[in-house]
Amino acid sequence: MATLAQPAGPFALGTFSAPDGAPFPGLLAGERVLDLSRALDWAPSGIRAVLERWEEILPVLHSLADDPSLDRRPLAGLRVHAPVEPRQVFQSGANYRQHVIDLEVAHRSPDDPRTVEEARAEIAAVMDRRAAEDLPYVFIGLPSAITGPYDDVVLPSWAEQPDWELELAVVIGRVAERVPVEEALEYVAGYTIANDLTDRASVFRRDMKAIGTDWLRSKNAPGFTPLGPWIVPAGSIADPGDLRVTLKLNGDTMQDESTKDMLFGVARLVSYISQTAELLPGDLVLTGSPAGNGIHWGRLLRDGDVMEGSVTGLGAQRTRCVAEAL
Repeated sequence: MATLAQPAGPFALGTFSAPDGAPFPGLLAGERVLDLSRALDWAPSGIRAVLERWEEILPVLHSLADDPSLDRRPLAGLRVHAPVEPRQVFQSGANYRQHVIDLEVAHRSPDDPRTVEEARAEIAAVMDRRAAEDLPYVFIGLPSAITGPYDDVVLPSWAEQPDWELELAVVIGRVAERVPVEEALEYVAGYTIANDLTDRASVFRRDMKAIGTDWLRSKNAPGFTPLGPWIVPAGSIADPGDLRVTLKLNGDTMQDESTKDMLFGVARLVSYISQTAELLPGDLVLTGSPAGNGIHWGRLLRDGDVMEGSVTGLGAQRTRCVAEAL
């Protein structure tokens, strides 16, 4: 059932369906949804089709949002799906300063002679140097891991340490290839929310440590990326580098941090990715997760847990964890 948490700005975009109906691309204004497959003369089949014509269609969307004569449906009677089906998902790791410090301290060797305070200070210095001199760390996720913002999340039977990672997600609106940092935000259509679940026990390969990380296994189970509820146009977000990312587990706040803590902001991430890959309309760039993951609290996800995630101006998602039926 859809929540009525409203996005910033005059409208947002999403994918909706009536009971027993097919999903359709919608424009949310107030608490009502306009079916864009009917309102636009070229009948887009989904939000990705809208994003592929983003520069052309954005003024039209503003006009539609301001037109009270159009037939709209109450949001409360609709199912909310993941707002877009991307072709590519790029995920930034180790991108929040405090989060990385916490993880490094938590995984210190028992033989480490440093005090916790000394370790934190040394790691903090490394993070500051990395932000100034190094490159972002980005890997690739699977679109098949995406699910809706209110759907149940199935915890696979093999996942020993399933964890949450709430993130600001960037939605691309123009083909981007080798884009300079100074121009990178021009390629962003809008923003949404992603919870990039991770099985901590599967992150590092046990059979051969030299292989390193195993993001396929640890992050890409079906439904491991709840997305949405909607896409808020970039023009409605004053500063993506100053948003609050908050996750509650069963009502208790676990993550509550500003995107100011990111080592590499949205522009640097988009620019960096575009130096190697061609970013396409509808693609997602997940910007990393702040401090406060389950591994930090010593409390991982279990059957029946309810996660509530919000980012300033982007609404909120609510998902329930369900153990895989064997």
